Amino acid sequence: MTSNEREKEIYKVTIVGSLVNFLLLLFKFVSGVVGHSAAMIADAVHSLSDFVTDILVLVFVKVSSKPADTSHRYGHGKFETLATAIIGVVLFVVSIGIFYQGATAIYSVYKGAVLPLPGYIALAAAALSIVAKEAVYWYTTLKGKKLNSQAVVANAWHHRSDALSSIGTLLGIGGAIIGGQKWAVLDPIAAVIVSIFIAKVAVGILHNSLQDLLEHALPKHVQEEIMQVILSVEGVSAPHHLRTRRIGNQYAIEVHIRVDGNLTLHEAHQITSDVEKKLKEKYGESINLTIHTEPIK
Repeated sequence: MTSNEREKEIYKVTIVGSLVNFLLLLFKFVSGVVGHSAAMIADAVHSLSDFVTDILVLVFVKVSSKPADTSHRYGHGKFETLATAIIGVVLFVVSIGIFYQGATAIYSVYKGAVLPLPGYIALAAAALSIVAKEAVYWYTTLKGKKLNSQAVVANAWHHRSDALSSIGTLLGIGGAIIGGQKWAVLDPIAAVIVSIFIAKVAVGILHNSLQDLLEHALPKHVQEEIMQVILSVEGVSAPHHLRTRRIGNQYAIEVHIRVDGNLTLHEAHQITSDVEKKLKEKYGESINLTIHTEPIK
């Protein structure tokens, strides 16, 4: 798949998600206000954050798909990683907002306030959100893995967190409706519990993206796999000084290899080319490779 085709596929999957988010956003806000549900209004805010992150993905993927230039010799892949980090930050901020709103409502009940009972329209909105966002989550995850896009996969988890949020909202609203006025506090309690799950997802996404932005090496098992691929080429021995990192959806690999010092320059170059070919077959044509060839002493 070419860079242009990949970009179009990412746009397609993101636009599908953003359309669902926009429709749910409107329905949730109306349902939360009409149905007197703090949890549903918080859920609507979460959907708003989903819509914003969809826009971020569209903007940053456009930039990250640009080819290498004089200012970015390794391409623009880091912009996609940056988008992933921003999604993590947005998710975390949303979780804090939902937690604060829910905790404030719970405290008001403790101080003697009476919360309005949520209506059935809020319950219906929560059920619809669960079904819609779970479907979008699976669609986006499958596409993100197929396209090897960190930002798309991170955005899929944003959809999943919205579905989880709506499950908590459904339980809180349903419990309040069934239990009556004395159980109206279940609505904000549900919002607080869901906010904790959202924060956990956000921290995971942010941690992984920051690792890449800070030039963290690829996982140990991937590095071991790279060494095995190199050693599978006839004439190569003692690969060393392996350095790896991610640049967006691509790997960057730097390594030293040793070959017979009596070989001609042409023969040594051919072995190096064979190593490049093997690595590109394994990890894709777009990987960044730097191979230093040394004679066996």
